[in-house]
Amino acid sequence: MDRARFVVHEHHAAHLHYDLRLEIGGVLKSWAVPKGPSMNPADKRLAIAVEDHPLEYGRFEGIIPAEMYGAGPVVIWDEGPFEPLEDPEAALEKGRLSFRLEGKILRGEFALARMKGRGTGKEWLLMKKKDDFADAGWKLEQALTAAKHRTLQERVAPAMPHRAT
Repeated sequence: MDRARFVVHEHHAAHLHYDLRLEIGGVLKSWAVPKGPSMNPADKRLAIAVEDHPLEYGRFEGIIPAEMYGAGPVVIWDEGPFEPLEDPEAALEKGRLSFRLEGKILRGEFALARMKGRGTGKEWLLMKKKDDFADAGWKLEQALTAAKHRTLQERVAPAMPHRAT
């Protein structure tokens, strides 16, 4: 049996953000993370639940056209096996999911916890748990440099519309 997967999309829409997607129940459960994930357990990142995506979307890199919601370039920032540490559907219903990621950048245990008492009910916190992969000095900018084998332009160029000069 294939292992469940995760993907983090770097999404250059109206505002740069990162979309965390976890394979649960035959779909990609998704959260927009404005400041990006962190490997520092002291960081608690806002993660806003968004609509589920089909599993095939986990491979998407390209340009969302200007007339569509979320318009802009999308690239895979990290991906790999995803292992829930409990029944994921029941945990999401309760508002707290613990899981392990085995990506190139994101490794080890994480948790998503729904924020209570304010907002729309779609606000969660994404947190890195203290484990052998935790890094108190971790910076998103360093991970961005290490993650990119090609520039954003090179990665989405096949999907970019050509302009006459």
